Amino acid sequence: PVIPRPCTFPMKLWLLVNSPCVYSVRWDARGEGLFIHQGLFEQELLGVGPSASGEEELFKTKNFGSIVRQLNLYGFHKLTVSPASSAVGSRPRSGTAGGDTSYADGPLHHFWNPHFRYDRPDLLVKIKRLTKANKEKLDAGLEVSSRLPDDLLH
Repeated sequence: PVIPRPCTFPMKLWLLVNSPCVYSVRWDARGEGLFIHQGLFEQELLGVGPSASGEEELFKTKNFGSIVRQLNLYGFHKLTVSPASSAVGSRPRSGTAGGDTSYADGPLHHFWNPHFRYDRPDLLVKIKRLTKANKEKLDAGLEVSSRLPDDLLH
C-alpha cells in the first residue's frame, strides 16, 4: 500500500490507523484511542520477522520500544487493555467484530491522546512533541505551534 509521507509522527499514526491495509493498528470502540498489536506491528510496519516486506521504512526504527517512546513524547497515555474494550469492532465505522487480547505473537497496547480522534484530523496540530524547549514554553503558558501538512488543509 502506498501511504503518503506525512511530516509528523502523530500524522503518520493517524493515517495508519485509518488505512484499510494496516491491520496492526486500529481505533478503540469510541474512536478516541488506538490499539496497537505489538507482534503484528513489528512485522507489518517495522519490518521485523519473516513476513517483513522490502518496502521503504515508514519509521526509522525496528524497535517497538522506540515507537512507545515516540507515543509518550507526543503525550499519548497507555491505558489498561480490558477484554471488553478490545472485543468491539476494529473501526468505529465498520460493523465487523473482532479483536482478542490474547494474541499468540505479542501483547495488545491501548494508547490515548485527547487530540487523537477518529473523525478529527484537524486536532492533530495540537499534538506537540515534548522537547525540552516545548516543555519550557508550555510550563510558561506559551503556545507551541505545529503545522499540518499542506495536503490535509484542502
